[in-house]
Amino acid sequence: MRLDRDTQYIKRIELRRDAIPSFKVYPFTLSVVKTLHNLTLHPNVTFIVGKNGVGKSTLLEAIAIHLGYNPEGGTKNFNFISYPSHSNLDAYLRIAKGPYLPEDGFFFRAESYYNLATNIEELDSAGGGRKIIDGFGGESLHQQSHGESFFAAFNHRFRGKGLYILDEPESALSPLRQLSILARIHELVEQESQFIISTHSSILMAYPNAKILELSVEGMEEKPLEKTGHYTIMKQFFEDKDRLLHHLFNEDMFDTRKEKE
Repeated sequence: MRLDRDTQYIKRIELRRDAIPSFKVYPFTLSVVKTLHNLTLHPNVTFIVGKNGVGKSTLLEAIAIHLGYNPEGGTKNFNFISYPSHSNLDAYLRIAKGPYLPEDGFFFRAESYYNLATNIEELDSAGGGRKIIDGFGGESLHQQSHGESFFAAFNHRFRGKGLYILDEPESALSPLRQLSILARIHELVEQESQFIISTHSSILMAYPNAKILELSVEGMEEKPLEKTGHYTIMKQFFEDKDRLLHHLFNEDMFDTRKEKE
């Protein structure tokens, strides 16, 4: 397995805390921002995990924008905006790069992948040169299932020697497809690629020797897979789902009664 810090594209992310006007306004109120000083990345795969609302996607978005990627995803050549909702966190980051530039790169954002697919069709319909969709396997992303269109980017568009920033890539994928993505990540790592991934998937987080950073209201902590909240919950569920469901449903029923009272 490749592990080469000399060819690492992105080494460290720093927050320019002294330049932030106030930590009482968004996005500086987010837990990840309030507690962030510097974040050292793994040369192969870094996972950023945690509960909803702690700022995982906002952080990945800021890293991608700072590096020149479109806020809604794609390569640096994409320039479309469906709705200007991204924060200005990118302006307060300092990114330490390695000595080599990636030959490929992609910001994969699950929540706006539909918008990316639409933009590809609009650009291709305008004519002029090779069609963009050919780089995704040649079949319209809108004419595939959501999961298959996701997989088309991994399987065809990602070419190796690249920096790939992925925001919840598992969201439209079955467990079997997640295993396929895991294998594809490994192929690309062997081809001198680096990944920064936000995910809720314990399957993806199982990638060997990856760095897992779990976010919480207390800050950011590096953990092995087995110590993360996602893994712990899934382990409890599959080892004793009846007991977990019993407590879950009883608590829900109690809360419902309380509301009626």
